[in-house]
Amino acid sequence: LSVLSVMSVMSALSALLSAGAAAAAVPLVIWHGMGDSCCNPLSMGYIQQLVEKKIPGIYVLSLRIGNNLVQDVENSFFMNVNDQVREVCRQLAGDPRLKGGYNAMGFSQGGQFLRAVAQRCPSPPMLTLISVGGQHQGVFGFPRCPSESSRVCDWIRRALDLGAYTPAVQQHLVQAEYWHDPLKEEDYRKKSIFLADINQERGINETYKKNLMALKKFVLVKFLNDTMVDPPISEWFGFYKSGQAKETVPLQETALYTQDRLGLQQMDKAGKLVFLGVQGDHLHFSEEWFYTTILPFLQ
Repeated sequence: LSVLSVMSVMSALSALLSAGAAAAAVPLVIWHGMGDSCCNPLSMGYIQQLVEKKIPGIYVLSLRIGNNLVQDVENSFFMNVNDQVREVCRQLAGDPRLKGGYNAMGFSQGGQFLRAVAQRCPSPPMLTLISVGGQHQGVFGFPRCPSESSRVCDWIRRALDLGAYTPAVQQHLVQAEYWHDPLKEEDYRKKSIFLADINQERGINETYKKNLMALKKFVLVKFLNDTMVDPPISEWFGFYKSGQAKETVPLQETALYTQDRLGLQQMDKAGKLVFLGVQGDHLHFSEEWFYTTILPFLQ
């Protein structure tokens, strides 16, 4: 073979190897939290860069809800969550790069929203779900929110105080849709249009259970110094004991687990549930922690 022929063969092999590496990387879908957008260079854009730097060739889809970044931020406060989940399911089903399956990572409320995607939309299949500070048993308190959204949050607090479970508030305020009042459990079960549904509070949807149990791993990250989520144990599926708002119980002592309404007990026993704690306030973590603790679930 001539030198040129050898170089051509090596070039072709290199291209094939590169293509193989890219094909081997499982795609990643990420969903941002309240008051954020898909492509903020200080948040989701930064996360996307971290992943792409360490996993060459990976396809990362950072979800945008709306026609532009402004709408994406606004919809994180005011677009019915069920409509958001339907829109995301449409986006995922229409993306040919995801047809073989994908991993998902949700930040704050994006964590429980992606869980709804896993339960409601099994095609394309979600393989691993990583919830970073997601509030899976909801919140009963709104201590603070991103500083640039402080006026919006003041308005949200007033709306929640006036009636979180009224139809108008439920339909148009995202945070009301995962508001969980332990003093009004019956109202929550009957009138919560999102969280009570995906947490099987009104009956058992076997499809929800089957779809969630199909995950290979369900990773739950709790911030150990969280001042934004009330109660923080919701990030590990725990919550307040019913009828009061002081004492909390872990997932394993909730009816959701003991009755295995979502299959979490079976997943736990099978080693599919992973509980991670990280020092820091809500969504505060280091690159080193992300690389050493989270990245292995994506490779």
